[in-house]
Amino acid sequence: MMTFLITFAAFFIVIVAMSVGYIFQNKTIAGSCGGLGAVGIEKACDCDNPCDKRKNKMAQEQIKISLIE
Repeated sequence: MMTFLITFAAFFIVIVAMSVGYIFQNKTIAGSCGGLGAVGIEKACDCDNPCDKRKNKMAQEQIKISLIE
């Protein structure tokens, strides 16, 4: 039983340390292959006629970009 508790504690400490490191890096999770950009797709929604929700999001992004410039 003691071996189980020591092993559990060791794994728990490693998981907590990895979580804290991930939180403080403030980066998004990325795959090792480079994601969609590696295969030539520049955006997740690659359709000709996006839905209303996507159109609103794109409009808000354009407003943010115009405010920065």
